[in-house]
Amino acid sequence: MDRRKFIKTISVGALATSASMVVAKDASAARKIKWKMVTTWPKNFPGLGTGANNLARLINEMSGGRMKVKVYGANELVPPFEIFDAVSQGTAQMGHGASYYWKGKSEAAQFFSAVPFGLNAQEMNAWLYHGGGMQLWEETYKPFGLIPTAAGNTGVQMAGWFNREINTVSDLKGLKMRIPGLGGEVLKRAGGTPVSLPGGEIFTSLQSGAIDATEWVGPYNDLAFGLYKVAKYYYYPGWHEPGTTLECFINQKAFAALPADLQVIVKQACRVANQDMLAEYTTRNNTALDTLVNKHNVQLKKLPDDVLKKLKTLSDEVVSDIASKDAMSKKVYESFVQFRDQVELWHDISERAYLNARA
Repeated sequence: MDRRKFIKTISVGALATSASMVVAKDASAARKIKWKMVTTWPKNFPGLGTGANNLARLINEMSGGRMKVKVYGANELVPPFEIFDAVSQGTAQMGHGASYYWKGKSEAAQFFSAVPFGLNAQEMNAWLYHGGGMQLWEETYKPFGLIPTAAGNTGVQMAGWFNREINTVSDLKGLKMRIPGLGGEVLKRAGGTPVSLPGGEIFTSLQSGAIDATEWVGPYNDLAFGLYKVAKYYYYPGWHEPGTTLECFINQKAFAALPADLQVIVKQACRVANQDMLAEYTTRNNTALDTLVNKHNVQLKKLPDDVLKKLKTLSDEVVSDIASKDAMSKKVYESFVQFRDQVELWHDISERAYLNARA
């Protein structure tokens, strides 16, 4: 009888322990991980701001609600050009922007967004995912406690909006233009004055005459900003940004604290968002361009060949000079150029040959 009583007591205790473990597990699963994402874009701005929203939604849905990411537009939590530091310091767990904004932190960072006359969107993704680019990007951001991911691409952009015609290279001299990254350095060498402005300040700056010209993105975004109201001429092609990669960078400590499956979900959500944004821009740009030209009477113009030729020469000089500034920039530059030369040979007989044939 004592033995049976002992066994019964042990069994009841084991069941109680198992039940408490299940309850604890369920309680743990019920707790949501809440993250903040700060962006450089105006809240809900088409394409860019909504791209950040889409990424947050993907993480929430793919995690089955275990993670919830709240998006903050520019100036809602921190100013647009301070999101890098905010995520590095842990004020927010994620940031959504473009790496060329952080050249003051690292010259090498500019290669991971857009290089004048460099890689287009398809080529950028190939370099990042299969050509060693992502590993170099991670190495570049590691000193800041950040993990970078590609989280969008606009495709080839427009050369921009101008209040004067550009007929020769001399027309660029004295031009005050909002243009970030390496493209701004090229303009400077051509005699212009590059100005760095967040998206929310472009319209008023162009309207007031604080700047003479601006690049932003392309027809889809430029129509939403109403830039046709404050500039006469719309130039192409976007020599300075042939396939602009947008980024989501993540606080390394916050990422390391996630369970392994959620780490995979966050990374894969960024990859899905990267591809989805390019598809959206490809779909919407021509419709927006048609509206700009045929409804708002925008004067669409191609930059003259001699201007493009000069800009390419200056671009090669600028990019080469960046490589000489520090060891990391040199390392990234060598990888970028090697991949560009390799993929160009293939695209000459594939993408370019096909598009020429189709035309």
